[in-house]
Amino acid sequence: MNFQISDFRVQIQFQIPICNLKSEICYCLLLLACLPIAVTAQSDSAGPSVPSPPPAEHRVADSVTLVTGAVLALGIHETGHLVFDAAFDARPRMTGVRFGPLPFFAVTHRGDLSPRREFTISSAGFWMQDLSNEWLLTRRPSLRDAHAPFAKGVLAFNVLNSAGYACVAFARAGPFERDTRGMADSIGVDERAIGALVLVPAVLDAIRYFKPKARWAKWASRAAKVGSVLIVIRKNR
Repeated sequence: MNFQISDFRVQIQFQIPICNLKSEICYCLLLLACLPIAVTAQSDSAGPSVPSPPPAEHRVADSVTLVTGAVLALGIHETGHLVFDAAFDARPRMTGVRFGPLPFFAVTHRGDLSPRREFTISSAGFWMQDLSNEWLLTRRPSLRDAHAPFAKGVLAFNVLNSAGYACVAFARAGPFERDTRGMADSIGVDERAIGALVLVPAVLDAIRYFKPKARWAKWASRAAKVGSVLIVIRKNR
């Protein structure tokens, strides 16, 4: 009985027509080929999905990331000073300063440097800010619309820090070690002129952030940044 059932199964198996088997395989392949097209059409017809508001923990994480970007920008600013301090053997040191009731710190150096080197060291922090802003806004011109809290923290610190320095320069107030005073004294100009030199690129970069299609702001910002560097080239030792 078992032998007959086995023969019967073998017989049924070999009675399947070859042409039907090929047809079924072709049908399956055709179905698999059309499946991605169908899925794509279905997703397109559904329309763009509206993102749900992020939960509270995501907002907290974004805030922490934003502050982290700002802290990194502060480190980049100070690193600019330290790089040229080391290049000019200026013997940099950390010193405590106060801005009104607020304690802070400043990187200072020896005071017998040439005017060109003094201007370079004092300007280096702003140059680093300008460079990082240019990199961010060139690489990501639509940064405002992107979910990028870290990059936005860097940009926000750079813009607000330059604006703060400019306000101090216009008032000619603040600690003696402030960068704008060092820049002004080294080339013999009014500190308020240095305040404008620092403020203009920051304002233009803010315009580029809110209006990325404003080409005039992009090129005006770049020209202002290059101009601050050209002062060093033109200044005699």
